[in-house]
Amino acid sequence: MPIGQRISGSDHHRASGRPIAFVTVALVVQKFGGTSVANAERIREVADHVRRGHARGDQIVLVISAMGKETDELLALAAAVSDTRPGRELDMLITAGERKACALVCMALHDLGVPADSFTGSQAGFITDDNHSNAKILEIAPARVQRALDAGRVPVVAGSQGVSADRDVTFLGRGGSDTTAVALAQTLRADACELYTDVSGVYTTDPRVCADARKLPSISFDELLEMTAVGCPKPAMRSVEVAQNYGVRLHIRSAFTWEQGTWVVKEEPAMEQPIIRSVTPDASETKITVTGVADRPGVAAELFRKLADAGVNVDMIVQNASERGITDISFTVPDSDADTASEITWSVADDIGATGVAADRDIARVSLVGAGMKSNPGVAATMFETLSQHQINIEMISTSPIRISCVIRQEHADAATQALHEAFGLAG
Repeated sequence: MPIGQRISGSDHHRASGRPIAFVTVALVVQKFGGTSVANAERIREVADHVRRGHARGDQIVLVISAMGKETDELLALAAAVSDTRPGRELDMLITAGERKACALVCMALHDLGVPADSFTGSQAGFITDDNHSNAKILEIAPARVQRALDAGRVPVVAGSQGVSADRDVTFLGRGGSDTTAVALAQTLRADACELYTDVSGVYTTDPRVCADARKLPSISFDELLEMTAVGCPKPAMRSVEVAQNYGVRLHIRSAFTWEQGTWVVKEEPAMEQPIIRSVTPDASETKITVTGVADRPGVAAELFRKLADAGVNVDMIVQNASERGITDISFTVPDSDADTASEITWSVADDIGATGVAADRDIARVSLVGAGMKSNPGVAATMFETLSQHQINIEMISTSPIRISCVIRQEHADAATQALHEAFGLAG
């Protein structure tokens, strides 16, 4: 149901024969990221925006992230005082940032005459598993949030947190506030979920790399999922998955300009579907190369099972052709998992017959994403020709039905992005 279509009429006007007076009311979940509430001025701006929506009669639920870089600062503080950093205590510490921010937003709303109540994740009814630092939502029982709405108040929920079955505070991980907002929107049957950030929407590429990057008025869930999987930082991939699975209407927009952003839709009309929607660069991966591996059944299974059990997210994998029963395997992992991946690979080196393990952090991935490429041959050829013309060597390649990714040297990432953005006519 589009925003603005929850309509009620006046029985008094209907009985009197005069024109019916319609009142448009929308239930909207609005999530504000760290930059949106980074300081007192920004918090007051957000509160004033909410005041205007509340004055129109909209029902608004807020989900608030920690202010600015506070999560990073809390993690750094934890590292300064502890080598072990137990997961339970780390979650207790990190989630304090969101609780602090939502209380401040609530205070700013009260000053503007908007009745509001702040809620922690547990008070809002978020029940999670006990996987500290990356908890998954099991269920939501938002009775207190609903009561606040029914009373005409604005619930202000601390993002990215919940409580486990053992009543321990849990943290949903980086980007968890996006997931909090989408899950809450689904549970409350909201008309839409608006994710406010420091950019105006989803762009054809990173505007910091290409000045002529164009904001997309809409994008399909499948395309946005591919973009977030290969490096698009906002919104969080988990939130897009939840929104797609439950049919939540998603709107990515700016808390600085308040302009219309990008709507995420089930599927773009076929006749308007461009071949390529986005060029997505990502310099946050490390390539691990295992040399001298025995080319026999079970080697890859043993290595990647160990990595999976340690929670290492492996992306691209390339195995070279065997030569005299020996081969090399290369794979990419997030930079944050690089040390763990190297340690695990070394630990199984003897078992798989490997002679060496090397980690290369000076790589980048550049990806083309677009549902139109399913029915348009030649996308890969154009991509490879464009990179070749700019003397950019390709080290690894991976594909999906609507994505092609290439690993290149990190120093060429911006040039590759700009060249591909031009080659596929994505400029605004």
